[in-house]
Amino acid sequence: MKQTVLITGGAGFIGSHVVRLFVEKYQDIHIINLDKLTYAGNLENLKDIDNCANYTFVKGDIVDRSFVENLFEQYQFDGVIHLAAESHVDRSISNPLEFVETNIIGTVNLLNAAKKSWGDDFSNKRFYHVSTDEVYGTLGATGLFTEETAYDPRSPYSASKASSDHLVRAYFHTYQLPVVISNCSNNYGSHQFPEKLIPLCINNIKEGKPLPIYGDGKYTRDWLWVNDHARAIDTIYFNGVLGQTYNIGGHNEWKNIDLVHLLCDLMDIELGKTEGTSRQLITFVTDRQGHDRRYAIDAAKIEAVLGWKPSVTFQEGLKNTVQWYLANHEWLKNVTSGNYQKYYQDQYND
Repeated sequence: MKQTVLITGGAGFIGSHVVRLFVEKYQDIHIINLDKLTYAGNLENLKDIDNCANYTFVKGDIVDRSFVENLFEQYQFDGVIHLAAESHVDRSISNPLEFVETNIIGTVNLLNAAKKSWGDDFSNKRFYHVSTDEVYGTLGATGLFTEETAYDPRSPYSASKASSDHLVRAYFHTYQLPVVISNCSNNYGSHQFPEKLIPLCINNIKEGKPLPIYGDGKYTRDWLWVNDHARAIDTIYFNGVLGQTYNIGGHNEWKNIDLVHLLCDLMDIELGKTEGTSRQLITFVTDRQGHDRRYAIDAAKIEAVLGWKPSVTFQEGLKNTVQWYLANHEWLKNVTSGNYQKYYQDQYND
């Protein structure tokens, strides 16, 4: 095979879509999927490609420095697409140290291993760090995050991701390590662990449970279909300019309460319920600490320079997402058992 590429966090929500895209699209690239298989990592997400000749799964933790170094020595990676991260803001408020260890120490372990493995020859090598728009902080009623927006993280999660972004850039400037970075808006789609807003609401509507909405419900996010994010990662990995950052967004801002209303109406249609039934489940709960009011991405750079743009409208993507969850009851049942149920009770029942 022409290359061997490491994808970290490849059993998670976004990672599994990226792994599948690369395995199916690039038969001459050996994809190594490294995942710790925490609560959000699920190999069921990738059972359709499990037997592909160019795919290998490795269970491991990027916080384990010697393990990471040995992995680079074993496979001699040509590239890294780094998605592995603790990513849920609520969990970062409860346990910030776990986010520091995975998102900062884990990223440095990967950077050091790549630097050691590649030596002085960085030709045809690339380290791609996947990040979030949350590093930019919060916006007022107007304006957009650009690649030049100053960092202003407000949660332990976003602070840990901002730290890792800075370290990746530092390795580019200090060691000339060939890096690219992307910062993406909120993703939605199939295989997302139901602690996040959209799959949580789909599951709760299906089960007739309350829909917990923080504060006044007017927090605004830009939403992107996960398959479009995977396409963007593909584009940036092969065509992004070294040392550059690319913002990825859907031009698709929604207040949480408006999104949930749309989702309720879609679910009523899919479940054959009377219009307005699911909206009755909406329950406002105590606001999240340090809750950022608005995120919005300016994706002009990636669109103009690399030719990427979203492929579906939000209504199309959301309908596709709802239908997937309803058609995959067993997947949803499996991931919403055990520890997740305890977490759900602790987090939302106030």
